[in-house]
Amino acid sequence: MTSIGSDNPGWLRALPADGGPEPLLSRAGHRVHRARRLSDLVQGRPPGVTGSQWSSASRASFDFVVCAADTGRAIVAVEIGPVASAGSAQQRVERLTDAVSAAAGLPVLRIGSSTLRAAEHGRRLVEYVIDARAYAAGAAGVTAGGDDEPAPVGFRDILGRLPDGRTGPVNDLGALTRAAAVEAYVAGQVADPIVRGLHVRWADGPAQGWSWVQVRPDACLLERVSVTAHRFSCGVDLAQLAEDLATVAVGERLRANMGTDLLPRAELTAQIVALSRRRDELVGGFAFDHLCAD
Repeated sequence: MTSIGSDNPGWLRALPADGGPEPLLSRAGHRVHRARRLSDLVQGRPPGVTGSQWSSASRASFDFVVCAADTGRAIVAVEIGPVASAGSAQQRVERLTDAVSAAAGLPVLRIGSSTLRAAEHGRRLVEYVIDARAYAAGAAGVTAGGDDEPAPVGFRDILGRLPDGRTGPVNDLGALTRAAAVEAYVAGQVADPIVRGLHVRWADGPAQGWSWVQVRPDACLLERVSVTAHRFSCGVDLAQLAEDLATVAVGERLRANMGTDLLPRAELTAQIVALSRRRDELVGGFAFDHLCAD
């Protein structure tokens, strides 16, 4: 949704370090607060916002707010939960909230998932984004000096020791799920130990990640996660983050109810093929044609 006002950080209200609820955590020059309304973060109705729009949007609540420790002003407001269905009242409120946030200059990060929840997964996500942004800021301006000096490794691609003892990307949020899938395979609970996935970014919409594991030869456990960042950089590729979060969601399902709500393998392939046919709507096209063959 386009902004109904001009981005203006001067409308953001500082959240005090004291005199209110204790922050959930402090990390790397940031304070993270739980549930805050939009009216807690914006001081008054921004220009271009009607009284009715402000009345509706100001009551909206975000799951977390990340603030600068020195100023108390919001760096990003984070919401995690199910994607609003098209045309629903929830979707209309969400779009209005995003538009009013844009008018006030408030960055917003939305994670859409049918499985991930703020209470169980929010803190780890917020910590990850804070660390990724700090790493990206430190790497900014550092370029390869020649053939013997490669470009800096991205935060997601830093190698180290994984939970299963192998060497791999230690900042892959899905690493624990991948190890759990191998354990489930050894125990005879899934048909394939490999967690597969894909990620795309819609030209006029969010980044989206898919992740799945083959529970039976003919059926898969599939999770999809969308990530939308308004006026905010997560420090990592948004689409790859969406896939990693989808893999986290697969891990939750493996632990909870892997035998229910499975998708036929042929249907999964059909859905991937359908996605590939919309490549012109995707930023960078579609890079997963190898998954289109069943």
